[in-house]
Amino acid sequence: MNAVEKRVEVSTGSQLGLGRQFAWWASEREVDMARPAPVPVPVTIACAPQNVTVDLLRTAVIVIDMQNDFCAPGGWVDHLGADFRPDRKPIEPLQRLLPALREAGVPVIWVNWGNRPDLANMPPNQIHLYKPHGIGVGLGDPLPHNGARVLEKDSWAAAVVDELAQAPEDIKVDKYRISGFWDTPLDSILRNLGVRSILFAGVNTDQCVLHSLTDANFLGYGCILVEDCCATTSPAFCTEATIWNVKKCFGFVTDSSAVIASLGKRAGA
Repeated sequence: MNAVEKRVEVSTGSQLGLGRQFAWWASEREVDMARPAPVPVPVTIACAPQNVTVDLLRTAVIVIDMQNDFCAPGGWVDHLGADFRPDRKPIEPLQRLLPALREAGVPVIWVNWGNRPDLANMPPNQIHLYKPHGIGVGLGDPLPHNGARVLEKDSWAAAVVDELAQAPEDIKVDKYRISGFWDTPLDSILRNLGVRSILFAGVNTDQCVLHSLTDANFLGYGCILVEDCCATTSPAFCTEATIWNVKKCFGFVTDSSAVIASLGKRAGA
């Protein structure tokens, strides 16, 4: 095939796969597995313990469990008599950060509890965690005031809070454990997108955020915790320990202002 024929072939083919780095291009006569990688879009984010340069084309943000059950009046945490208001603290910084990341081409991935109605993939130890005495309102049980089933897929209880808009291009992943990587397609999605660096946000800092981040670290991803976009209803020492451990063992810590500032310094911004 000469150069002119190849250009025609390419123009009539199509991309296969999501990833800008790893997609194939297929046409009637050819499959190209060696597409040139796009030019990196590096930005340097002020982090602790070191500043971090990431390629925006290989970066995603994961927002974990910003759901009514944890963050809204009338949700599960509220029903249990705990103060849900600390879990609402990420809402305002996320309202600023997520549009800026989308504009920069960074995928936004929502990782939320979305259990099956029959809890068929939930072993007894996980059900016990949230219903330790065998009574009360646990996973899949209806909330008394509105009947919404706790952390069940498609219920009001499991929905993302109204204050956080989800864009059509955002990616949604259901999770069934404290870690967003266990028994989910999250790792496959990230790899298909060509992601190597992840920004983490959501609730609870010391539970679902931390353990999703540590699993990402063990899988080889570069992990950055966006501190003001995370929150927890746990005691303050739990957040302090989480921040210390992330900086010591699992990645880096920044805030939304530093991320937004870095986006403004990218080429062409």
